[in-house]
Amino acid sequence: MPNYMYSGNYTKEGAAGLIKDGGKTRKEEAERIVEAMGGSLEAYYWSFGEMDFMMIADIPEAMAVKFSLHVGASGIFNGKLTPLITVEGMEETTSTELPSMRLPGE
Repeated sequence: MPNYMYSGNYTKEGAAGLIKDGGKTRKEEAERIVEAMGGSLEAYYWSFGEMDFMMIADIPEAMAVKFSLHVGASGIFNGKLTPLITVEGMEETTSTELPSMRLPGE
């Protein structure tokens, strides 16, 4: 199953909800949602700086994309879905031969 990192920043409304519900409640809800989508939550962290939170989950691709669109449309926070590549996946990728091609200007 594909691994994804989902990270985001809360809007004013989202931050107010976080303060009201608490961090543990948000993590538990993320875990419930990921499991309901047929996946598993590997990690969930809060952060300071560029992103307010991030989670790593194994989720079927169609569910991950639909989740990202649904949450983004809510306006509660701005999220970013990032596909993750395992070490083994990168090894396979770098060992793959591409067909001969001519790039623009060559």
